[in-house]
Amino acid sequence: MDARYVFAVRFRLEPNVGDVTVEPSEFETRLYRSADPPGEEGWLFFRDNLWRGEINDDDHFRRLTEEALGVPVVSVEYRALETDAEYLDALEDEIRANLGTFNATSVSEVTKKYLGSSLEVRK
Repeated sequence: MDARYVFAVRFRLEPNVGDVTVEPSEFETRLYRSADPPGEEGWLFFRDNLWRGEINDDDHFRRLTEEALGVPVVSVEYRALETDAEYLDALEDEIRANLGTFNATSVSEVTKKYLGSSLEVRK
């Protein structure tokens, strides 16, 4: 069972020495965050941070990313939840058991509400 969230992160290098410069000073990279197992602490990451396939609080998430990476972050964009079939099955089972938590009537309503269409199943 394996899944991870994928984000596009644009960050900036700011040299600490006055006579040092970098060109370019901004870069984009992919950030991967492991998805916690359904039902365990942290599994509601998608509910707490995403809305319709977008980050729901850009400033907050950018600050968290800066803390994690140790560089000034210009922007963060959610790209996908990459998952294998086993994790997806477990996630759907956990969502189904907790539909009231999401104020929803179906698993597909929940996944669309939070992940949008950014769910990629790997074989």
